[in-house]
Amino acid sequence: MPAVLTKSLPGWCIVALAGLLILAGCATPPATPPTPTPTPTEPTKPAPLTYQPGNWTDLPAASDADLVNGFAAWRNGCSKLARNEVWSAPCKAAAEVSLDAVSVRAFMQANLQPYALQNPDGSQNGLITGYYEPIYPGSLTRTAKAVVPVYAVPDDLITVQLDDVYPELKGKRLRGRLQGKKLVAYPDAAAIGASGLNTAPVLAWLENPMDLQFLQIQGSGRVRLADGSQLRLAYADQNGRPFKPIGRWLIEQKELKSGEVSMQAIRGWAQQHPDRINQMLGSNPSYVFFRTLPPANEGPQGALAVPLTAGYSVAIDPKAVPLGSMLWLATTRPDTGAALQGPMAAQDTGGAINGNVRADLFWGTGDAAGEVAGKTKQSGKIWLLWPKGAALPLAPSVN
Repeated sequence: MPAVLTKSLPGWCIVALAGLLILAGCATPPATPPTPTPTPTEPTKPAPLTYQPGNWTDLPAASDADLVNGFAAWRNGCSKLARNEVWSAPCKAAAEVSLDAVSVRAFMQANLQPYALQNPDGSQNGLITGYYEPIYPGSLTRTAKAVVPVYAVPDDLITVQLDDVYPELKGKRLRGRLQGKKLVAYPDAAAIGASGLNTAPVLAWLENPMDLQFLQIQGSGRVRLADGSQLRLAYADQNGRPFKPIGRWLIEQKELKSGEVSMQAIRGWAQQHPDRINQMLGSNPSYVFFRTLPPANEGPQGALAVPLTAGYSVAIDPKAVPLGSMLWLATTRPDTGAALQGPMAAQDTGGAINGNVRADLFWGTGDAAGEVAGKTKQSGKIWLLWPKGAALPLAPSVN
């Protein structure tokens, strides 16, 4: 911040002030005004707790299979938490736990304390959505059909870690590129789509611009090549622009109603309005860059850099839930309406995942997973299962 500059008063101002003081000294002092009666005010209500302490009996029951699978998914992430002062001891103990419901339940209840996550207004219901790893047809070289580039991180993209200078901005980054000696914002999605990027390597070419948009929204995916092999892609970076859902643009344009928005509905609209696809895509200024991963049968890597587990890994807002944490989710399936509840592993993040009671459930790879993920828009509750005795992640908000 700029320094506050001080300056001496000019001579005429000092003389004027002296005159005012002399006049004030000769004047008759005013009568003492009556003491005003204080206006009663309502007591300030304390801010709602982000984490409401609870008991294990508060949590809805989970099946033995979901209990074990959710625990196993979380334990897979312990390899990234060895140096974490909160999770290192629980992870060490978890390594010795047998994968049966009795042992898992005993470990969780002995080591973890449930806290219901709450919204700023004190409510405990939030939005549960879904995502997946798509597989789209494409090519490693541009062809007559494959004309949509998937870019790696551009050579001229500059990232500034703001908390290096301002610790209170922990986790915040600024992205841009140099114009002369000035750092300017990186081009938005509309500009990149119209002009391309000659500073970014092309990893693959897709056949449909909607495939690229959904690949960017999901954050990972695979490109199915002509010989049957697959190229795995994972999130690498982003242009620094805010994410704005294209579904919201369709609602604002009165093309879809709020309750109609889904991945399937958006793709259907695009097929019917090919001349307006670029306009719709340009409404979301965010643009994601990718990196390649070696072939594997496991799930894609999330922000924790461990493979995601279908049905048990979730993306969360790290401002409320630290990566690597264990959660207890209570919601319903979008296809059958059946209860979906039990332990989950917070192993990913996303530009659209904001809020305390907010989660994006990873459904798996391929079209079947995408069908369910695209329809997931459920109400749900979330409990943070936090190590006993450890300070909560947002300690100031729970005082």
